Amino acid sequence: MVNVAMIGVGDISGIYLKNITEVFHGVRLVGVCDLIPERAEKGVAFCKAQREKGIECHIPRIYPTMFDAFNDPEVDVILNLTRPYEHYEVSKQALLHGKHVYSEKPLAADMAEGDELVELAKKHNLYMGGAPDTFMGAGIQTCRKLIDDGMIGDVVGSACFMICHGHETWHHDPAFYYQRGGGPMMDMGPYYLTALLQLMGEVKGVTGVAKKSFDERLITSQPHCGQKVAVEVDTHITGTLHFASGAIGTILTTFDVHYPLRNQARFEVYGTKGTLLVPDPNTFAGPVRLLRPEDQERPKPGDPALLNMETNPFY
Repeated sequence: MVNVAMIGVGDISGIYLKNITEVFHGVRLVGVCDLIPERAEKGVAFCKAQREKGIECHIPRIYPTMFDAFNDPEVDVILNLTRPYEHYEVSKQALLHGKHVYSEKPLAADMAEGDELVELAKKHNLYMGGAPDTFMGAGIQTCRKLIDDGMIGDVVGSACFMICHGHETWHHDPAFYYQRGGGPMMDMGPYYLTALLQLMGEVKGVTGVAKKSFDERLITSQPHCGQKVAVEVDTHITGTLHFASGAIGTILTTFDVHYPLRNQARFEVYGTKGTLLVPDPNTFAGPVRLLRPEDQERPKPGDPALLNMETNPFY
């Protein structure tokens, strides 16, 4: 049994609480901690409600501070679900106290902090992992098998787009998305980049351009409706990925573009024999579409005058 302490019991904690109590029976949540006591209490209440449903699960204690969790000898792993700009310090202190760490994405707000955490884990012989784990789901793994089986031939390139106009219209506390550690690449980019590495292998070079289109954002969701948030990070980010295989990838993540709902994720992998339409990497499943020339019927011309025209068979 692996004993886990959860630091940060905000929105994302819900899926972790559900999976710990219902799916991963080798994991026991021994305690929770949050700067807002009511959130920690909600975590405990969730586990109690699960037990009332007949689900066998441990009822976690509430730690007054994260250091109480770090110093608890019963704890094996710290589950870091704090805000992005807090990930580095929480994970660092957990490692310094001899605890393994699993962190929500991003691992840290910049490369220097991330590298320091990796070296710290190695130095103390500790495990450190992080989200996302969606690449292990049926959607991405089905795509991986199709590529491995040669269904699209040699991979030529890829294109990924995460397009939306930010989270201030629906999220109840969206300010952190526009602070250090936030922005579309740090928020949603990890899902796409992780899936790209799984499907296309090592990246040997990256080029990119980024900008901030708005200096402030107006919150229209409750309870902060009408308040404005200062934007501290780039919110429209484009990049070109140079893979070790020779393939070239394009990625765009943005909080600055108006786009139809439920059409915000686009992920395609191109091969010499076909194209793979990859499901939203922010999910574990989703539809997988394989497009090959031999599987498609050429549409008839819309102009009747073209029906009798002869064209080269390869056109």
